[in-house]
Amino acid sequence: MEQSPEQIALGDVTVTRIKEFYGSVQMPPDRFFPDSPHGSWDEHRDWLAPDFWNPATDECHTAIQSWLLRSEGRTILVDTGVGNHKDRPYAPVWSRLDTNYLDHLAAAGVRPEDIDIVVNTHLHIDHVGWNTRLDGRTWVPTFPNATYLMTQRDFDFWNPANGNRTVLGRGNQNVFEDSVTPVRQAGLAHLWEGTYRIDRNLRLDLAPGHTPGSSVLTLESGGEQALFVGDLVHTALQIAEPETNSCFCEDPAESRATRHKLLGRAADNNALVFPAHFGGQGAAEVARSGSKFAIKEWAGFSRIS
Repeated sequence: MEQSPEQIALGDVTVTRIKEFYGSVQMPPDRFFPDSPHGSWDEHRDWLAPDFWNPATDECHTAIQSWLLRSEGRTILVDTGVGNHKDRPYAPVWSRLDTNYLDHLAAAGVRPEDIDIVVNTHLHIDHVGWNTRLDGRTWVPTFPNATYLMTQRDFDFWNPANGNRTVLGRGNQNVFEDSVTPVRQAGLAHLWEGTYRIDRNLRLDLAPGHTPGSSVLTLESGGEQALFVGDLVHTALQIAEPETNSCFCEDPAESRATRHKLLGRAADNNALVFPAHFGGQGAAEVARSGSKFAIKEWAGFSRIS
């Protein structure tokens, strides 16, 4: 693995971190992760603070970011954050943002029209926002030349027409309408099931639990491996305490089973784990620790701020 503060090379694939937001989500750990073991945040304070938790305010910290991959001549964006100017009445921390996300993308040498593939690991509010941008009064695809990969399961689950009940309640309100439907109507969405092979280096598989159609992107190239796990691991505590779910997991038991499976696969294959929301250095190598896991090494980028 070769790396710079902004980019990692894994075999023939490069991975660049594109930041949208880093900071407090205005939720304490016992609300965000209600089944985390009592005292576990203090027990692991030395590596949870300050990147994942601020003990002084007792608030969780998170990164909203995309992973930009270059593989076999194509440019691939994994998850698209919150987006600008979007009305989120039941998620005020993400409502009507005005960030310089596209400037960060440009700093990586990429224009929106250069993106070939967008991967939405799932269709939550903070993973699809930059799928679209506001053009006058109309939401249009931000990446007009891209194929947007979404799971059929999540597309069906989050479609308001289907009336599904969710642990988010109204927390995902407007998201499907302004960040998914315009992409579908433009003919850019590809809905997949089971497994989807992007190229020789990259494969998508279902990883349900957090949402019914959550997915994991596996990178295998030149003897190197990585797993882009979306929100199956939302905070670093979930590596040390893999039974811990966030309050946003639709199927808690399935989420725990999938997390154990993916972390075990990463530990057994020396694969880097890239969660969607890790601050700090962004990625980690993990090792088994009995029935749990431990951080073997932080491996990634300069600490985000």
